[in-house]
Amino acid sequence: MDLVWEGLRKAVQMLIQGEPEVYQIAGLTLRLAGTSTLISVLVGVPLGSLIALGSFPGRRLLATVMNVGMGLPPVVAGLWVTLLLWRSGPFGRWALLYTPAAIVIAQVLVALPILASLTASALQQLDPRLAMQVRALGASRWQTHLVLLWEARLGILAAVIAGLGRVLAEVGASMMVGGNIRGETRILTTAMVLEVSRGQFDVAIALSFILMALAFVITGALTWLQQRERQL
Repeated sequence: MDLVWEGLRKAVQMLIQGEPEVYQIAGLTLRLAGTSTLISVLVGVPLGSLIALGSFPGRRLLATVMNVGMGLPPVVAGLWVTLLLWRSGPFGRWALLYTPAAIVIAQVLVALPILASLTASALQQLDPRLAMQVRALGASRWQTHLVLLWEARLGILAAVIAGLGRVLAEVGASMMVGGNIRGETRILTTAMVLEVSRGQFDVAIALSFILMALAFVITGALTWLQQRERQL
């Protein structure tokens, strides 16, 4: 317990003293997590809608792939992104490996299946008669889809929270494709791994408290919004 309290004390000290490296790492963590989550939402919500409301060959296969992807180990995602971005790989000429962009790609790969699968699940839980009623009122196919997305907004928001949580907690893929380069690709999770390997457990615990505080504030705000919508 002494080590935990020392880590908490050090976290407060880092924030109060305004250590530039800590703020840089925390800021990069938020930027990458926000970008990854936004991309996952922009792709995952339409994909989940397609799975839930569409009718096309391979629909069940796509749904299965997304469900399997929810349990995809981050290191597997990191491995495949590394192979694709390696200088001898198909996208090697873009020189994205060991850059923040590579981390975003890996994080999207682990968060996208969560967004897509949970969005599909939220839509499929709606009363089937709702779509029939909306169409009976003269709504087009796309208007019907928008109405259903609005009605499933609480479930979709839960999917966003889950995806964001997965991104914030991800370490294996980020370490593999980002390289944990100081000042460039080092984020809170990879910084913790580094400090543990150095034996600096108090610093690692301090960074974990900072990460948990960020996650608490962000997910807390989203949860408040979700519960507020539920009460309306």
